[in-house]
Amino acid sequence: MAHFNLRGHCIGPIDGVLFDKDGTLSHSEPQLKILADARIEEAKRQFSAQDATSEAISELESLLVRTYGRIPGGVLPDGPLAVASRQHNILSTATVFAQMALGWPKALLMAEDVFDRVDAQWQSLHPNGHPVSMLPAAHTMLRSLKDAGVICAVISNDTTEGIHAFLKHHNLTDMFSAVWSADCFPCKPDPAAVHALCAQLNVSVDRCALIGDADTDLMMAKRAGIGAAIGYVAGWHRSPDLTAHDHLIHHWKDLNVVPPPGRP
Repeated sequence: MAHFNLRGHCIGPIDGVLFDKDGTLSHSEPQLKILADARIEEAKRQFSAQDATSEAISELESLLVRTYGRIPGGVLPDGPLAVASRQHNILSTATVFAQMALGWPKALLMAEDVFDRVDAQWQSLHPNGHPVSMLPAAHTMLRSLKDAGVICAVISNDTTEGIHAFLKHHNLTDMFSAVWSADCFPCKPDPAAVHALCAQLNVSVDRCALIGDADTDLMMAKRAGIGAAIGYVAGWHRSPDLTAHDHLIHHWKDLNVVPPPGRP
């Protein structure tokens, strides 16, 4: 059985590792900044078209900035844009619109339209996709896990299509045995998602590690009975403030894999 060493200290045997994607494997913040700003601008455009006052537009912008966790230089690593699914972000946007005196049915329809229009704009600008870069040394870690015979999977609130596109672009498809996305049921942060994914991988939950950059991931892992909940904090310009981890890594080089005896 393979072992994880954290900065030279063994943190236990491991059969499988479940990885978050955004902010853990992928450097998603630059794209999320663009996405947040585009959604805010489209919302402002739609409210302006309905003759909203300049004061109302300013209030709308302020509410959306706080809702999305858009901060100077980036986004909050534990904010909805960074952590929540697309559908949850639509709901939070609709809640803002409801605060702007829209009834809930209209607020929800407008939020969905804002997201669809921004997605269409993004697709027209990047018809072949806009690849997100990997975080430093992540590929080396994944390769060492595969060489040691450790089973890996992605558990993310991205769509299945988005996860596979990222893996394909970075030639990672053969390193992962499964993905669990926002399209799956239940999706994270439900601990049952961890149980279902581990069952699919045919590995015991208590002999797996989960590595993520948000307390929602780590708390989910602990509630599921995961063997090791490992926080990763180097994926954002402002490090996430994690509290639910068993172990914490600041760089993929902090962690190394010791293969089982007899394996090269």
